[in-house]
Formats: sequence, C-alpha cells, structure tokens
Amino acid sequence: MNKYSLFKTWVVIELPKLYYLFFLCCISGVYAQNKTITGTVTDGNGALPGVTITVKGKNISSLSNENGSYAIITSPTDILVFSYIGYKTVEIAVNGRQTINLLMQEDASMLQEVTINAGYYSVKEKERTGSIVRITSKDIEKQPVTNVLATLQGRMAGVNITQATGVPGGGFDIQIRGRNSIRTEGNTPLYIVNGLPYASDNLGSTAISAPILPAAGINPLNNINPSDVESIEILKDADATAIYGSRGANGVVLITTKKGKVGKTQFSINSYTGTGKVTRTLDLLNTQQYIEVREEAFANDGISVYPTYANDINGTWDRTRYTDWQNELIGGTALTRSIDAAVSGGSTSTQFLLRGTNYHETTVFPGDFAYGKSAVLLNVNHQSDDNKFQLGVSANYVADKNNLLGTDLTREAAILAPNAPALYNDNGKLNWENGTFTNPLRLLEAKYLSKTKGLIVSSDLSYTIIPDLILKTQLGYSDTHVQESRTTPSTLYNPALGLTSAISSFLKNQSSQSSWSIEPQLTWKKELDKHTLQFLAGTTFQERTTDQLTLQATGFSSNNLITNVAAATTKQVLSNNVSMYRYNAFFGRINYSYDGQYFINLTGRKDGSSRFGEGKRFATFGAIGIAWLFHKMPFIEKALPVLSFGKLRSSYGTTGSDQIGDYQFLNTYSPATESYQGVVGLQPTRLFNPDFSWETNKKIEIALELGFINDRIFVSAAYYSNRSSNQLVGIPLPKTTGFSSIQSNLNATVANSGWELELRTVNIENKNFKWTTSCNVSIAKNELLSFPDLEGSTYANQYVLGESLNIRKVYLYTGINPQTGVYQFRDFNGDGLITAGADRQKIVDASPEYFGGVQNSLSYKNFELDFLFQFVKQLGINYNNTGILPGLGNNIAVANLDRWQNVGDSASFQRYTAGFNSAATNAFLNNYVQSDATYTDASYLRLKNISLSYTLPRKWFENINCKFYAQGQNLLTITQFAGADPENQTQGKLPPLRILAFGVQVKF
Repeated sequence: MNKYSLFKTWVVIELPKLYYLFFLCCISGVYAQNKTITGTVTDGNGALPGVTITVKGKNISSLSNENGSYAIITSPTDILVFSYIGYKTVEIAVNGRQTINLLMQEDASMLQEVTINAGYYSVKEKERTGSIVRITSKDIEKQPVTNVLATLQGRMAGVNITQATGVPGGGFDIQIRGRNSIRTEGNTPLYIVNGLPYASDNLGSTAISAPILPAAGINPLNNINPSDVESIEILKDADATAIYGSRGANGVVLITTKKGKVGKTQFSINSYTGTGKVTRTLDLLNTQQYIEVREEAFANDGISVYPTYANDINGTWDRTRYTDWQNELIGGTALTRSIDAAVSGGSTSTQFLLRGTNYHETTVFPGDFAYGKSAVLLNVNHQSDDNKFQLGVSANYVADKNNLLGTDLTREAAILAPNAPALYNDNGKLNWENGTFTNPLRLLEAKYLSKTKGLIVSSDLSYTIIPDLILKTQLGYSDTHVQESRTTPSTLYNPALGLTSAISSFLKNQSSQSSWSIEPQLTWKKELDKHTLQFLAGTTFQERTTDQLTLQATGFSSNNLITNVAAATTKQVLSNNVSMYRYNAFFGRINYSYDGQYFINLTGRKDGSSRFGEGKRFATFGAIGIAWLFHKMPFIEKALPVLSFGKLRSSYGTTGSDQIGDYQFLNTYSPATESYQGVVGLQPTRLFNPDFSWETNKKIEIALELGFINDRIFVSAAYYSNRSSNQLVGIPLPKTTGFSSIQSNLNATVANSGWELELRTVNIENKNFKWTTSCNVSIAKNELLSFPDLEGSTYANQYVLGESLNIRKVYLYTGINPQTGVYQFRDFNGDGLITAGADRQKIVDASPEYFGGVQNSLSYKNFELDFLFQFVKQLGINYNNTGILPGLGNNIAVANLDRWQNVGDSASFQRYTAGFNSAATNAFLNNYVQSDATYTDASYLRLKNISLSYTLPRKWFENINCKFYAQGQNLLTITQFAGADPENQTQGKLPPLRILAFGVQVKF
C-alpha cells in the first residue's frame, strides 16, 4: 500500500474520531463549569416558600418549596437574584459555591404591595380607596395582654381605646372616629372574626358585676385569644365600611386568626411569666397630717369635745399609728403566666395549624383570686390539584374563669384613715376593734365568679367555575355560655352584730347566645390591556338567639349552702329573657382600575333587620371611593425624583345603624312585680311604634399619601366629616300615659370631623442595624348640629347645640369666699340661689383634643427593641369628684392641705368641716363636686409597650429558632392629672397595671 493510500485511510477513519474526542472534551468542559446550587431561604420566623430565584441576565429561574429549599443550575461566575413581595431583593455572587442559604429581610419600600383584608375582598395597600388601618401578629405578640383591644392602643389613627379597669377580665371602650349616636350603647363597632359577625353584647348582669367590673362588665372580646390573632384591620370611612351596610356605621373591626403555612411540620412553644403592679396611686395624708386636718375641722365647727363615733381622733384608735392602705389593699403583685404551643405545616395543597394556650393571672388585692383562660385554635386549608376548589375551616374555643372578690377595694384604700387599726387581731381573725372599725377585708367575704365558654367556627368554600369567575360561600357559627354569680354572706358583717345566714344572699346569672350566618358570594375579574374590572355580589343570612336568666336568692340555713338556690327561703327572678335577631342583606361591589393608576370603587348594600316594624325593615346604603396614583405621571417623576409614591383618594357614602335592641317597636309585657290573689299578671313595658327606622350616617373623606426616597419616608394625611342623623332615641311622653318615653326617630344630627396624620420613616438601614419609626396623631371634633326643641326636652341639661356629646353642664366655680372660707359659684339667673336647672350652665368637654402614639423599632444583628409611647390631650375628672369631704373622717389627698384657715386667705380648698357646718358641707357635696373645679388636665404621655428580644444564632442549633424576650406594658406615665389614673379617670376603680414579663419562644 502506498503512502497516499495510508493517508487517505487515516483521514477517513481516524480523523472523525479525533473530532468526536475534541467535541466530548468541549462538552465536558462546559458541564464542568455548570453546577447545581442548593440552599434554604428563611425570614427569621422559618422557611419562606415561593421565593423567586433567578440567574441574573439569563432565562433561568427557580422557586423555593414548602421547606424554603431550592435548586438552580448556575456557573461559577453567575449572580443569583432572590426576590419576594414585601422583602428586599438580594443579589449574591455564586463564586464557585455549591450551597447558598439566605435570610431575607422585610422591605419598608414594599409595604404598598402588601395585601390587606378589606372584609369581603382583599386589596393591595397601594390600590385601596378606603381608610383601613392594620396591625399584625408581629406587634400583637410583643404585648403581654389578654384582650385584643389592648393591642391597638396608641397604634392606630382615629381609633381611641380606653381601659375601664385594671381588674383581670375587665373591658375596654373603643370609639372609631368619634361618637355617632346620642345613645351611649349605639356606638359599638361591628366585629368580624374570620368572616363571622361577632356579638359584642355583654351577656353578664351589671347588677352582679358592677362592684368589681365597671362599665359593661364581662367583655365578650376576652373570648378571642390575642396570641391566636394574625391581623386586625379597622375599616373607618364610607368606602371601607359600606360593604357591611348598617352594621358598619361605627366602623368595622376585622379579626383574622392564624393559619397554617406551606412548609415542613413546625413546632413552636412560647411561654412567659410576669408581674403586675398598679401604675399610679394617690398622694394621701400621713397620720400626722390627717390628725391635723381632723382637729382643725372640729375646731372650725366649734366643737372641742370629740364625739364618741370619732374613733380616729378621740383616743379610741392610736393617734400615732400609720398604715399605707393603698399598699395594703391594692399594692399587691399580680402574677401572670402564659404558655402556648403550636404545630403547623402542610403541602401546597393542604395546610394546617393547631394551637393551644393557657393563661393565668392573679390580682393585686389581698386573697387568693385569679383569672384563667384556656384556648384552642384549629385551622385547615385545602385546595384541589387544579386549584379550582378551595376550602378553609377555622375553629376557636376559649374557656375562661374569673374568680374575684365581690367589690373593688380601691376606694376603701383611698379613704380609710391612716391611723385605722390593724386588719387582723392576735388570733389571726379579722379585727373589728370592739365594733369601732369597719374592716375593709370584710369585702373579701363576698365573692364574684364568672365562667365563660365560647366557640367560633367559620368556613370558606370557593370554586372557580370558569377562569375569572369564582363562587364562594362563607359559613359561620358561634356559641357562647356565661355563668356569673355573686355571693354576699353574713360573714361580711361584724360577728358582734349577731347576724346569721338568714340575711345572706346569692345573685346568679346564666346566659347563652348562639349565632349562625351564611354568605354566598360571586366574584368576577377581567383584565383587558390597561383596564381591570372586578365585580362582587352576595347575600347575607344571619340569626342570633340570646337566652338570659337572672335570679336572686336570700335567706339560707347555712352559708355553706349559699350557692344552692333551692336552699334559699326567698327566691326572686330578676329577669328571664329570650330574644331572636334576624338579619338579611344583599350587597355588591364594582371596582375598576386603569393602567394601575386610577381606581374607582362602587359599593352598595340593602339591609333588612328584625328590629324594625313592617315597611321599615329594609334600607339601602352605598358608597363610592376613588384613588389616583399620581407618582407614576411622567411630569411628576421628572419634577420630583425623590417621590416614590403618591396617592390621592376620596370617598363618600352612607351607612346605618339598628343598635337599639330587639323588639323595641312592639308592645311588650313583663310579669308584674306584685301578685293579685296569688296570681302574677302582666304589665305593659313598652308602647307600639312600627314607624321608626334606621339611623343614617353620611361619611366623606379625602386623603393624601406620599412616599419619599423609595418609601423610606411615608406620610399620610386624611380629613373626614361624618353626619349621623335620624337618631334612635326615646321621645319623652307625659307621665299620664304611663310611660316615660317611646322609641322613635329624632331629627337630630351629630357631626364628627377631624384630621388623621401618620408618618413612617426608615431612619437607618444597613446589614446589621435597622431603625424605623411610626407615629400617628388624631385631631377629632364631635358636635351636636341639630336637635328639635332641645330646650323643652329631657335632654336640655345634658346636651347643647354646637357642643360635643361628651360635655357636662356643671356649676361655674368662682373661688372661695375670703370671709367665710366657703366655695362660691356663679349665679347665672341672679336669683340668689344656686340650683341645678338654672345655674349648671358651665360647659366642660371631656373629649380628647388629640391623641396618638409613637413607635420605634430597632434591630441590631440578633437583638430587637420595640417601644411605643401613647399620648392623649384631654380634660378629666379629678379625685375631688369622689365626694370625700375634707375633715369628715376620710383620708384625702395632700393637695387638700392648701386650704382656707383665716379671714382673707387665698387658697385652693375651702375650710375644713367635720360635717357640722351646713354651708361648707352643702357647698362641697351639692355644688363643688358638680362644678368645673373637679375637671383638670388629664393629659398624659405613657410608655405603653416595650419589647426587647434576642434570637440565638441559628448556627448554634440547627433547625431550631430560639428567642428570649422581655416585655412591659404601661411602664411609665407622665401626667399632671390630680387623680389615680388619667386614662379611665374612674375614681375608686383599680387603675391599669404596670406589667413586666419575661419569656422564651422556641420553633423547630
């Protein structure tokens, strides 16, 4: 074979092999450069599923799964981009690594993308046309409280919340943008828990609870466990509330409980223990000062020989003894402990959550009294593989027990003489000091007990019929049972009196309330180019049944039988009521948006209520809301490059109210209090009037929202004006009719207007340190605009046209007569007499001028610090309103030492009297306590909440998140208020407690 043939053979056979070998080398080189990167994405609270991971500049992407894990093919020189709504976008260079784990941080500039609950629908924060404020579990869990309303104080513009008492289980008063109704009970907002209307009526009896739990007694919201709550949204303006029609006249409080999340099964345990002390006490006289006051009082009255009943000064009691009765009676330490455990997780199709909580709190009073609560929450969500069918079920069960003394000891602690005898004698029994001492601990013999069990079950079912068309139904059921009692045994009195169990009494209340609701809904959404149209239509069916029995039993053969009604010699049924409330409505909403800049929201609802007569049961309410995102306009982007967000929104609409109770339009009868020939008949209690109808509330609002420097500075300002008319009140009748009034509509109009300002700033933000500040200020005005024939009505001494509904008409205090040392007041009609009808003309407005809060959140590596200051500018009732006459044998405040003593003196308080100077006594008890002198500045600045936490580095414990924390509530109060507490101002009632708690939270 020649050389040419050999070469040809090599070219044909061997050369392709070389090319193939070269190709394999190239391919292997490429694959050697590309590797699969894996890792886990978390947010500090656990796995973060649904995070988008992309290779920068390439069409390669991946998503984190339910465990937060991901995998993506990259090359050593690639850059990974992690993005997720509400969190900062992060870019990380691969640099040859095979594993990249990431802890994502929330982004304040993305808050406008957060979806919020607007009731029957959800909307992005930036796209909402209505006024909605929100708090999430992130802030709720930092507060050691038992009532969800406590978590809102100072955090929301336009929402004013006050705590009624520091006694465990006590309630809160909430007003959303002021008082709309002349009736006090007609200003309660609508509560919605997981889509179910939640009754906020007190099922207890105030006749039983009032001595220990003031205001409305048992607070129904105690049945909602704060640690179970995921978020609370409050709807304020017409656009936000009109979807709820009449029920939203006073605002809507939406409470959403926690749900399971996609991810691996996760366990969590959270436990804390804490202590509680009274925030503030009165500065009272010591024994030396007290004796000086008493001696001067008798001297002023011309009495040199002290009466036999004046045991504090006549030598019967030790004149040198001193006891700080506030420390003895309300100065104890309340111990709190709470533990909750949860398990959650699930796949992309089914998620679950099971939580259990146990809470226990003692009191600051002497004795073994405590409040306890146990709660269980179960939530399950499921969606089909084709994502057409979705099901959500939530069940919440809460049982609490409140074992208290029968009477609040705060008043006793404030008025008891400082030299009063010891509480116990040498035998360890109550000391009555030979019948000269009414021992305050006798009140511990009377017991108050309440037991409440509440179940709330709600379910959401939805099915996508065709793309963009969804049929949805919300189902809800709630059942609440209350047992409440108060025992007053004969041991309450001095044994020397010889009283037996024949005078012992027992009050018992047993109530139940069940409610169900069904709300079918149909939603449709269509997007076409720059246009988006959404439609919602639905109907509501609701029924609520309430059953209450209250009775009193007296006379027992033994106090051991005091809770057995059958053992009583006398039994009396105080009330036995069964009522049913039915509600039906049709509602709809149309939302249109253009180019993501212009939004119009139309809402309508036709309500029907069983509380009105035939022909008046239905009413129609509606609203319109508009919004314009102007920051996207080219000329604004060019002129204001620092403006990252700008929205102008406005709304107008009407809502109504049927908060008058059941059967008010009917002739009603009740059993007569007396029998005739052994037969108990019926007596009329209400006149028939089927013509009254709904109260109407017209609302208008305009607001501006601005974000600067990528929303690191965010400002909003809103002005609102509401007009509530067609007031449902009792119209006075002549006594000859046998009735004092008849329920009807009054053509009176109440106005609420004001400004709400909010500011949120990201002050510092870097890799290790972040500091944000949020503040809100509300400036509100309440005014009675019209009231036909007000001067001739029974409300003439209560209201004034042009003034607030919260005013008090009082005497005008003009000072102390320098000659007599007695208080003086303005005689308006000049008749020489000071009388209530003619001379109580001074108007005092107790409405807050403004209120708000400032919150700061700081984080440094694994440390977090949050603190909130709450402030209120207002007038309040001071301690002189209690009616304690200086010199009469009760302790008084140190400030009362500035008194008149000699002719010509100028002082703050009149001459002392032991009760024998009728002029001084009447001036104080009849006039002074009802004058403007008892109203002083009750403004305050309070460190409402503080939370400090430290999270152990994750590298210490793999797959375990452990956080230690300290929390405080009501820690510091700065005020000039002349009383115990400027918040509730209720003299003789326990102020809110200063709480300090320490705890640990573990997730694994």
